Amino acid sequence: MLIIVAPGQGSQTPGFLAPWLEDPDFAARIDWLSAVAGIDLAHYGTEADADTIRDTAIAQPLLVAAGLVGALALFPHPADAFQRVGAVAGHSVGEITAAAGARVITAEQAMVFVRERGRAMAAAAATTPTGMTAVLGGDADEVTSVIERHGLTPANINGSGQIVAAGTLEQLEALADEPPAGARLRPLAVAGAFHTEHMAPAVDVLRRYSHAISTHDPRTRMISNRDGHVVHDGRELLTRLVEQVSNPVRWDLCQQTMADLGVTGLLEVPPAGTLVGLAKRALPGVETFALKTPDQLDAAREFVERHGQPSPMADSPTWRLVVAPVKGTFVTSGVAVGDQLAAGAAIGTVRSLRDTLDVTAGHGGTVLEWLVEDGDPVAPGQPLVRLHPEAVAER
Repeated sequence: MLIIVAPGQGSQTPGFLAPWLEDPDFAARIDWLSAVAGIDLAHYGTEADADTIRDTAIAQPLLVAAGLVGALALFPHPADAFQRVGAVAGHSVGEITAAAGARVITAEQAMVFVRERGRAMAAAAATTPTGMTAVLGGDADEVTSVIERHGLTPANINGSGQIVAAGTLEQLEALADEPPAGARLRPLAVAGAFHTEHMAPAVDVLRRYSHAISTHDPRTRMISNRDGHVVHDGRELLTRLVEQVSNPVRWDLCQQTMADLGVTGLLEVPPAGTLVGLAKRALPGVETFALKTPDQLDAAREFVERHGQPSPMADSPTWRLVVAPVKGTFVTSGVAVGDQLAAGAAIGTVRSLRDTLDVTAGHGGTVLEWLVEDGDPVAPGQPLVRLHPEAVAER
């Protein structure tokens, strides 16, 4: 199984777009997304220095555009991706890239959303001096305890002995004076305490904009940063994108879901490297590919062919399916074929090793076909039931 991932802020480096822009098609797409976002992405991706592209309002649109256009270079006919890609995920702002790649939102919607996200987060960060520090090594429970004791938030739990603490500069200084046993600290070059309560003003801004954004259910499994669940409702995914700004990124749980899915190949879109590095430690035996430059495209396509298989949603109207959020055992609520369900009605639960999760029919409709039986083991994103749209059912 092939999973495509998109990196988050901090993965950008000066000039990383330069080799890509030698391709006229790539350059034209970057120009188009620049026009949509109102930002000269070609300039920032080729000529700007590290301090300039560290600016949140610049870095975030640059990363999303690079990932989207890089994916288009890999799949010139985007529909072909759904015959190869088993799941997608993105770290922090990379989740917007993944959402657009899965067709939850359009590329243009993604660029406007990320532009406003970057501006709002930069404004929130300017109100109080805050930052982030990576804590490497140590016992995970002890590291989390020490971080919280200093009043900090474990903002990124990345797995493989990497937790990122975020909060005020004073709190980070206290952590540096009293670090967790056996851990190394690495301050990060970011403008604020992302994925913490300090970003609450940005959430308010994005929530208002989200009401104007139309969504579609994803065309492939999409793994959420919040909890590692596969989420198949486009509106819920957009809500999660908004709320994630002030909540921790659980990349450790995303990687666990990848393992549960049976991932064999993980490919990271530009600017690649960070997530592949995490996967090498957290997903032993999984082949990885960091797509950094266009001269790797032929090798990347061979990688896709070797690991790709169709998404279970690729050949079905995705908005008629209800899928399992996690690996576990499915227990039905007694819903039968022919039953008409209101939007949000419960169809059953999935019992995993971590918890028991309710599964609901987000769009409602009439039950046409059960695709699993009571007590069946299910995988993340596995279709459970097929529904006929409620509006049609009432005709």
